[in-house]
Amino acid sequence: MKYNFDEVVPRRGTNSYKWDSAGDADVLPMWVADMDFRTAPPVVEALKKRVEHGIFGYVRVPDVYYGTVAGWFAGRHNWQIEKEWIIYTTGVVPALSAVIKALTTSGDKVVVQTPVYNCFFSSIRNNGCEVITSPLIYENGTYQMDFIDLEQKVADPGVKVLLLCNPHNPAGRVWTKQELTRLGEICLRNDVWVVSDEIHCELVFPGHTYIPFASVSEEFQMHSITCTSPSKAFNLAGIQIANIVSADADIRMKIDKAININEVCDVNPFGIEALMAAYTDGVEWLEELNRYLFANYHCLRAYFDEYLPEFSVVSLEGTYLVWVDCSVLKQPSEAIMKTLLDKEKLWVNEGSLYGEAGEGFIRINIACPRQQLIEGLKRLRRALKQ
Repeated sequence: MKYNFDEVVPRRGTNSYKWDSAGDADVLPMWVADMDFRTAPPVVEALKKRVEHGIFGYVRVPDVYYGTVAGWFAGRHNWQIEKEWIIYTTGVVPALSAVIKALTTSGDKVVVQTPVYNCFFSSIRNNGCEVITSPLIYENGTYQMDFIDLEQKVADPGVKVLLLCNPHNPAGRVWTKQELTRLGEICLRNDVWVVSDEIHCELVFPGHTYIPFASVSEEFQMHSITCTSPSKAFNLAGIQIANIVSADADIRMKIDKAININEVCDVNPFGIEALMAAYTDGVEWLEELNRYLFANYHCLRAYFDEYLPEFSVVSLEGTYLVWVDCSVLKQPSEAIMKTLLDKEKLWVNEGSLYGEAGEGFIRINIACPRQQLIEGLKRLRRALKQ
């Protein structure tokens, strides 16, 4: 490989949320969703060039930025975006919050498919809305949408929005066109907006294809909002840049107002440069990253097959977040997480963070050098076998 993803880059002492949140220097963090790899070299070079200028005042987002975003999704995912559909902001979570504010009023209901990214819950509640859960169906080591339950939930006149996670965190699914079509048709029939978090869209494994929800049909495009960012694929979470895509001009006005109310309407110069460099010159690095992550996933599965066969690893189609069924222990997932941390200094996420449907599971971040992954697996094995 051209890029060395095996390199261990020390992160402790860099004010890393992932590495410096634990006071104990022996803790191995495999929890929060950022990667332990340096970003793509073209991104580093673009940021160096910007730093060398030495002045970091208020920034104007240039026209080329919008063209770069549109060109990336057209060329890579066959999704045609008009430049004027794009609204920039600081991150996908602020984007989701602003979009919910734009589409709802206090007391409205928002549907989520659990287990699901924990910030969905806070974004809904912070806007005075009620969370309605439609649990995914877990069987045969993977998850499916429960379309019968979903139809019942969105038929409630109080439901205004469905938050879609595509690809899904933490279930690891990359939804097919057929699944997205059926979900979209249900929402259209009930006049429910689909707000799709597609932050993991570039992290997809062989045999699976990311389909932007809005690209499925013209109707879906006009009745949905998509939130994207290069932050997961290019390890840029701290750079804080994201985009909201809406084809409806009236809805864009409401979103723009909500972004200003929430005061997340300004971005920094580094975010702009990083996104343009990633989307212009980062493809080769991204393809190698996906191959490395896929190999890490197979390494983990092989380890579980040999040493921890009683624990089911949910099939991972995309993202770098492995979802493990620990229900055989008959313990709350928070207790399992604490045992791993206390006994072996291994920090993972407890499944209950992602809703009641996540109870009994843990989430493991495998976006790290292989030797670090293997060390984490050894610690996991020792703790679980106890």
